[in-house]
Amino acid sequence: MNFITENNEQLSGQQRSGTNSGMIIFPEMPIKKICGIGAGYVGGPTCSVIALMCPEIQVTVVDKSKDRIAQWNSEKLPIYEPRLDEVVRTCRNRNLFFSTDLDTAIMEADLIFISVNTPTKTFGTGKGRAADLKYVESAARKIAEIATGDKIVVEKSTVPVRAAESILNILRANHRPGVSYQILSNPEFLAEGTAIEDLLNADRVLIGGEDTPEGHAAVEELCKVYEHWIPRKNILTTNTWSSELSKLAANAFLAQRISSINSLSAVCETTGADVSEVARAVGLDSRIGSKFLEASVGFGGSCFQKDILNLVYICECLNLPEVAAYWQQVIDMNEYQKSRFSAKVIESLFNTVSDKQITILGFAFKKNTGDTRESPAIHVAKTLLDEGAMLHLFDPKVEEEQIIEDLTHPTVTDCPEYVKSRVTIYQDAYTATRDTHAIVLCTEWDEFKTLDYNRIYSEMMKPAYIFDGRKILDHDALQKIGFIVQTIGKKLTKTTLAGSWDS
Repeated sequence: MNFITENNEQLSGQQRSGTNSGMIIFPEMPIKKICGIGAGYVGGPTCSVIALMCPEIQVTVVDKSKDRIAQWNSEKLPIYEPRLDEVVRTCRNRNLFFSTDLDTAIMEADLIFISVNTPTKTFGTGKGRAADLKYVESAARKIAEIATGDKIVVEKSTVPVRAAESILNILRANHRPGVSYQILSNPEFLAEGTAIEDLLNADRVLIGGEDTPEGHAAVEELCKVYEHWIPRKNILTTNTWSSELSKLAANAFLAQRISSINSLSAVCETTGADVSEVARAVGLDSRIGSKFLEASVGFGGSCFQKDILNLVYICECLNLPEVAAYWQQVIDMNEYQKSRFSAKVIESLFNTVSDKQITILGFAFKKNTGDTRESPAIHVAKTLLDEGAMLHLFDPKVEEEQIIEDLTHPTVTDCPEYVKSRVTIYQDAYTATRDTHAIVLCTEWDEFKTLDYNRIYSEMMKPAYIFDGRKILDHDALQKIGFIVQTIGKKLTKTTLAGSWDS
C-alpha cells in the first residue's frame, strides 16, 4: 500500500511503520468500513442512509447506552422520523449494525463519524452559551486509545469553529507509531421530521479538511462515499474552519428569519395586519423567498438556540461585542414570543389559570418528530403550571416519560411531585380536551387540523378557548362553532367575553 507524506513522497508500508515523529501520513484507500460514534438524531439516520445507499460499505453505529442500542435493534426505534423505520429494516444486520462494542468498531473502521451530543455548558466559563465538548473529547480519546491503523475522523456533531484542531491535538498527543489521522468537518443540515428526505436529496453536502495533500486525499475519500447518491456538483469542499462556521451560520440565518417574522406578528396583532399575508407578500420577493417565514409561538429543537448561543460566545471571545449582541437578539426575540403567547393565554382566561383545566396539544418542538429539546411547549406548560393550572397533555409521538422529565428538570417550584400532581398525559386529543377550559396548540401536527371540533366543543367548559400557537386551524369555522379563538399575528374580528387577542 502506498502512503502520501507531507512532502508528497510515496513510502512503502515498511517505511511507514518506522515513522513516529507525529507527521501526518495518510493512506490512499477506499472506505470499506464506517463507524458512527453516537446513536442519536444525527448518527442514527445519517449512518442508516449511508448503509442504504452504499451496500458495499459496512456501517456500525456505536453508543455507550445499552438501552439505546437495544432500541435501535428492536421494532421500536428510539427516535421517530418518517421513513427511518423502513431504511433501518432494509439494512439492519446486512451492512448496518448497532452495537455497544466501541473498541471493535473503532479498530476496524476506515472512517469514523463523531456524532455525539454537544450541549450548551451549564456551568463554568461560557455557561449558557458555549458548547460543552466533553463528549467530543471523550470520543477522540477513545479513538486514540483503540486505533492501530490509519483513520479518517469526521466531525458530524455541531461544534465551535476550530474544534477539529482540538480533536487533532488529542490524537497527535496520543499518537501511536504507525497510526495517522485526518480530521474532517462534515456538518449535518438535517431538519427533524424530514431528516431522511434531507439526507437522500441534500441541497448540498459540506466537507472541510486541511489544505494539505493528505487533507485533500481524505476529503476525496468522503466525497466518494456521498457520490453514491449525491451529484458531485452538490458536494462543497472547504477548509475545516469554513465548514464549521458555515453550520453555525446556516442555523443562525434560519432562526433569524423566524425571529424576524415573529417580531412582526406582534405588530400585526396591534395594527390589524395579518402576518400570514405579510409573510406571503415578503416571501414572493425572489431575493428573500418564503421558507422559514411562518410566525408561531417560537422555534425550538436541538440546534437553533444552541448554535446561536455558541456563535454569540465565539463573538464575545473574539472581542466582537456588537456582533455578539446582534445574534443574541435573535434568541431574545424567540424568548419574548414564547413569553408573550403564554401571557396572553393567562390574560384571556380572566387573568388567572389557578386550578383551571387546560389542554396542551403537541409537545414536540415541531411535527413529525418526538424530539422535545427547547420545545416552546415546555415554556408554555411551565408558565401555566407556575400559575397553578392543571394540564392535560397529548402528543402523538412524545413518550409520557419524556414529558414529565422536561417539566420537572428543573422547575421554578423545585418540586417535581407538585408538577406530577398537576399534569395528566392522554393518548388521544378527545379525552385530553374533555372538561377543560382551554386548548393551547403548540405543535403543528397535521392530525390536529382534522379533529372533530364540534365534538370537542360540546365536551369542554364554557366559554371554550382555543389558542392556536401554530396558525394551522380554521379560525372562522371554530368561531362559528362557538370557540373563542386567538392566534399569532392576526387580530380576529370577533370580540370575546374576556377581551380579544389585540387588547
